[in-house]
Amino acid sequence: MKISIPYNYIAIEGNIGAGKTTLTKMLAKQINGKIILEQFEENPFLPLFYEDQERYAFPVELFFLTERHKQLREVLMKPDLFFQYYVADYIFFKTLLFAKNNLNEQEYVLFRRIFDALQSNIPKPDILLYLHRSPEILLNNISNRGRNYEQNIGKEYLVQVQKAYFDYFKAEQDVPILIINPGEQNFSPDSQNFLQLIEALEKSYDAGMHIIDL
Repeated sequence: MKISIPYNYIAIEGNIGAGKTTLTKMLAKQINGKIILEQFEENPFLPLFYEDQERYAFPVELFFLTERHKQLREVLMKPDLFFQYYVADYIFFKTLLFAKNNLNEQEYVLFRRIFDALQSNIPKPDILLYLHRSPEILLNNISNRGRNYEQNIGKEYLVQVQKAYFDYFKAEQDVPILIINPGEQNFSPDSQNFLQLIEALEKSYDAGMHIIDL
């Protein structure tokens, strides 16, 4: 199947447990794209953060900020002649979304100053896909994948994260954002919902939110 997608840099986002990394790998393989995966397990503060959010929020977010900036600069600023597409399982701006949700007011003011200094040399994606799943499904997925440090994540926190994403989507005026509603279905290379997603990506969209029910 010949695929022609009018977007060279595709980012996939979603709440914790939405399945963004799995979909990113699948899509990159399907379109022969260079994959950009967040190395969240390398963050030494993450397990500590889930035990004591108030104490470890700032170091966990600062580590994510610097690592995401480094990775995106290294990949996106050095074009690879062997790949037409780049597919990432995060956007740089998510750093600010989680920081605003997790930090106190003084910490966030400082964090925002650092973020603003770094974001200017990171391009926005050509299109953003957001996997939208209910908190109940997210909690089930989190439980099933069995990461010990995630097991204390609650519904209220997931709702807060979801709200932060949609507040950002409403303000974003430069990037097309596809809100993907897969329901309870997971994606697989031959599944109907994945083929529908590929078809959706072959279309052109104006900047702003677009709802895609699969």
